[in-house]
Amino acid sequence: MTQQAEPDAKPVEAEETATPEQPARAAERAMHADGFGAAFCASMAGLCAEAVIGGTIAVLVMLSREHDGLPGNVAVIIAAVLGIAFFAVLVSGFVTGVAVMPALGLARRVARRTGRAERLRLDLAAVPVVAAALVIAFGGVAALGSRAFAPALSYVLWWACLTAGLLPAAFVAAVAGRRVRTGRPKGLVRRIARDGALAWLAVAVVGAGVYGTGLVKVYEPPRLHKSDLAGTWTDGHGGTVELDSDGGAVAQGLDNYVWDETGKDRPKDCDGSGNWKPLRENGKIESVALRIKSCELNRDWSVGGTQKKPRISHEIGKPGSGKRYVLTKVAGHKK
Repeated sequence: MTQQAEPDAKPVEAEETATPEQPARAAERAMHADGFGAAFCASMAGLCAEAVIGGTIAVLVMLSREHDGLPGNVAVIIAAVLGIAFFAVLVSGFVTGVAVMPALGLARRVARRTGRAERLRLDLAAVPVVAAALVIAFGGVAALGSRAFAPALSYVLWWACLTAGLLPAAFVAAVAGRRVRTGRPKGLVRRIARDGALAWLAVAVVGAGVYGTGLVKVYEPPRLHKSDLAGTWTDGHGGTVELDSDGGAVAQGLDNYVWDETGKDRPKDCDGSGNWKPLRENGKIESVALRIKSCELNRDWSVGGTQKKPRISHEIGKPGSGKRYVLTKVAGHKK
C-alpha cells in the first residue's frame, strides 16, 4: 500500500539545506540579472579613463602651441585637477545615461524582435544610431537658441566624434552586463581602471620623452622690445595699423568690434590716428595698448606668435569664445 504525502508536508532535504541567506541571494540575482548596474559602472569607468587620457594628450599638444600659460600656484593646479575630475565623473554618468545605456537597450530590443542572439557587434552597431539621434536632438535645440543651423559638415563631425567616444564605453558596458547575466565573476571595473591607468602612464611617459629630448619644444612667447613692435601690422583683409617708434599710431580699415543692439560683437571700420604703448609685466612686454580716438577704439592687444613671426590680438565675441582678431607684422617694415 502506497503512503501519500500530506498537502502541507515539505521535503525533508529542503528543510535541512535551506538557509536564511538563500532568499537574499535569490533576490539579488533576480535584481541584477540584467547586468544593468555593472554595465552602467563599467561605462562610467571607461568614459572617465577616456577623459583622463584625452585630457593628458590635449595638455601635451597645448604645450607646443601658443597658449596663455599654465598656473604656477600648486594649490590652484590641485584644485583645478580635483574640480575637473569631479566634473568628469558627473559627465560620464550623464553620457552613460543618455547615450551608452540607450544604445545597449536598442541592441537588446532589436535582438529580441529579430530572434537573434545578443552579440557584441550588435551593441556596437547601435552606437552610431544613438549618436545620430543625439546630434539631431541637441543640434535642433542649439539651432532654436541661435535661430540658425550650423554648417552640415559640423553635424557630421560631431556625429563622428561622439560615435568614436562612445564606442569604447559601449564595448566595456556590454561586456560587463554580459558577464553578470552569464554568472561569471565580476571585477571588470577594476580591470578598466588598471588598464586605463597603464595607458595614461604610457601616454605621459611618451610625452615627457618627446619634450625631454627636445624633439618637440614647449611654446615660449616672444620676447619683444618696443622697437620690435614699431612697424605696420595687418589683419590680412585690408585692415592695417602703423605703429611709430615715438608712440603714434595710424589705422586704416582696422576692424573695431563693438556690441550692437542684437547683443552681437560686430566689426566696424576704424580709420584715424592715435597712440600706443607697450604694457610690461615683470619687465616683459605682455600686451600693447592701442587708442584711436576717431573711432573710439580703446583696447589692449596680447602679444603672441613667435620671435620671428610676432602677432598681437584681442578676444572678440562673448568671453571665453576662443575667437580672436589677430594682426601680424608686415615683414621688413620697421620704423
